[in-house]
Amino acid sequence: MNTKIYFALLTMLVVMSCARNPVTGKKELSLMSESQEIAMGKDNDPAIVAQFGLYENPTLQAFITAKGKEMAAISHRPNLPYEFKILDSPIVNAFAVPGGYVYFTRGIMGHFNNEAEFTGVLGHEIGHITAKHAARQQRDQILAQIGLMGGMIFSEQFRKFADVAQQGMGLLFLKFSRDHESESDKLGVEYSTKIGYDAHQMAGFFNTLKKLSGEGGAIPTFLSTHPDPGDRYNKVNMMATDIQKNMDPATLKINRNNYLRMIDGIIHGEDPKQGYAENNVFYHPELKFQFNIPTAWKLVNSPAQIQMAPADGKALMMMDLAQGADLNTAKNAVIQENKLNVLESTNTTVNGLPAIAMLSEVVQEAQQGQQASPPLKVLTYLIEYNKLIYKFHGLSASTDFNNYFTNFQATMKSFKVLTDQAKINKKPTLIKIVETNKSATLQQILNDYSMPSAKHAELAILNGLELNTMVESGTLVKVFGGQY
Repeated sequence: MNTKIYFALLTMLVVMSCARNPVTGKKELSLMSESQEIAMGKDNDPAIVAQFGLYENPTLQAFITAKGKEMAAISHRPNLPYEFKILDSPIVNAFAVPGGYVYFTRGIMGHFNNEAEFTGVLGHEIGHITAKHAARQQRDQILAQIGLMGGMIFSEQFRKFADVAQQGMGLLFLKFSRDHESESDKLGVEYSTKIGYDAHQMAGFFNTLKKLSGEGGAIPTFLSTHPDPGDRYNKVNMMATDIQKNMDPATLKINRNNYLRMIDGIIHGEDPKQGYAENNVFYHPELKFQFNIPTAWKLVNSPAQIQMAPADGKALMMMDLAQGADLNTAKNAVIQENKLNVLESTNTTVNGLPAIAMLSEVVQEAQQGQQASPPLKVLTYLIEYNKLIYKFHGLSASTDFNNYFTNFQATMKSFKVLTDQAKINKKPTLIKIVETNKSATLQQILNDYSMPSAKHAELAILNGLELNTMVESGTLVKVFGGQY
């Protein structure tokens, strides 16, 4: 980039894009107007919904919409067109994107134990929007790109081919700085208190999240996208105590029983009808197919696409539906869309199903001042089944491809019709709310409801309690219903 053009661009940005932050009151450089924030939210919302799906629960949806609108009205940016949605994902997470879009997963809704915990996190997410954290982050990223004059890195080419970049656009702004997180914690305390809730409960929920982070991946998404700036539990408690110093604590709401009754019957963990992994096999009961998963590979399932990857991140395998009424049409579309240089193509069958197998290469163009990354090598299987064309891609850098070819091919050639009725009829695990009829420890209560001992630790976290906590008679408690 010409040096004069570079400094002229920076000067233009500084002169034309200063705005007052509604939370801090300070003027700061902004590369995104409010109308652009709203447009970004509208553009990203369909991709987020397509990636995760919506959890259909009219009662819970009405609740989060009502509380969200109430909180938005007292926030620093009440005029944004806020929308609040529950995503059909077992991951425990909540996030916001510019323009007023706030998302909760059913996973996090199942882990809240009262309305006050929910409103604390709700306030935290609205805080990211009102403080323009996403817009401020984009400013920093764009200025860094101008300064570095860099181009696409290999991983971005990887994501582009995988067609996950567009779906993940709304998640680009999830990882905020520690200062942004602390600011949003403060706003969460302020906003939840203003609508009448005890913000100390928000602090308590951080204990639940910390326990989950030790459960071997049951959830660390909220913590990974919301980095913990030291002892968050103590800091939020101190904030809550300070804001309540001139208030009567008895007037602040917690609403435990009301919330628990609303989530009675919510799905916990994976919903089998959307597909599930079990013993290194992926089953889809509704579409009635199955395939093997490479040992030790991580699988992420969404309505839009199934993705699998090894721990080293040097390969990616994905499966979704191809466009086209027949195999040849689908093949031509895949080649054109992904700009494949086909090295081999074979008509074949996979467990009796007509298929096409292709080996291709994707050459990555060199950016100015940089060497070209190694070409991607891609194994593709298109499989026709029940009037649909299933598309598998396995890709890696050409230098690493042979290390993963066997895994790619074994998974793709294992695709077959699912006929096992036990797998087809598998039911989800539900959160069931029960009322205790005696005073006892949580562990004793779980035993009384015939909960397997292997599930006790998980249920303790769900209840926000320790197994040795004494629970009074008449208390509402979460147990599991359905299959578990």
